[in-house]
Amino acid sequence: MKALDRKVVLITGAAQGMGLEIALESARRGATPVLLDINAEKLSAALTAARSIENRSLSFVLDVSKREQWVQTTEEIHHRLGSIDILVNCAAIFAVIPFEEISEPEWDRVFAVNVKGILFGCQAVAPYMRRRQWGRIINLASQAGKTGGLLIGAHYSASKAAVICMTKTFAAALAASHITVNAIAPGIINTDFLKGVPGIENFFARIPLGHQPGEAADVAKAVAFLVSEDARYITGEIMDVNGGLLMD
Repeated sequence: MKALDRKVVLITGAAQGMGLEIALESARRGATPVLLDINAEKLSAALTAARSIENRSLSFVLDVSKREQWVQTTEEIHHRLGSIDILVNCAAIFAVIPFEEISEPEWDRVFAVNVKGILFGCQAVAPYMRRRQWGRIINLASQAGKTGGLLIGAHYSASKAAVICMTKTFAAALAASHITVNAIAPGIINTDFLKGVPGIENFFARIPLGHQPGEAADVAKAVAFLVSEDARYITGEIMDVNGGLLMD
């Protein structure tokens, strides 16, 4: 029996990068991944990849910043699959802008996806998990949420600091229902996201483990551990996956 056998795993931002790898790793471990993303074209290809491992995999186009879409989508998922066991909040956006140049609409756009998206997702799945008295929620934070980030926008860093705080708050609120809430704080990970950060390669030499970026699979395997029964006594944790670039 595989570690996540028959578990229904919702993953946002699942059309590419870390979100897609988390979906595929979940399928390899016996779960039924539900891929959620706003990009319909990329989502279709991602679902094909997931179904090559688990043919019950589903996908839904979802704007995580819209509460009503979360409610409708989780209702449909529960109707079709019978449960919602795990939520991985991976969707995020960023922009490399000096803080002096961040407009109010730009700030609001990043916080709508990176912060409200997680709030609405957790609100949507919590009732289903509470009824079953079991659940796992993983929020993707960032090393930038701890350090402020030197190369990326202040609004992105601030949004990820909010994710860290929300993770601890939700963990305390849901613990009595045997629902754990943890976060992963990736450092420099080799994805398309990385390509949008100019000068990031100058930081590679500072990474103690190999002087090179991590891979999406490193994050996916950390997620797989935190949603497994091996991590049943871990909640409110912010797990660094950064090759030792930040040791705290």
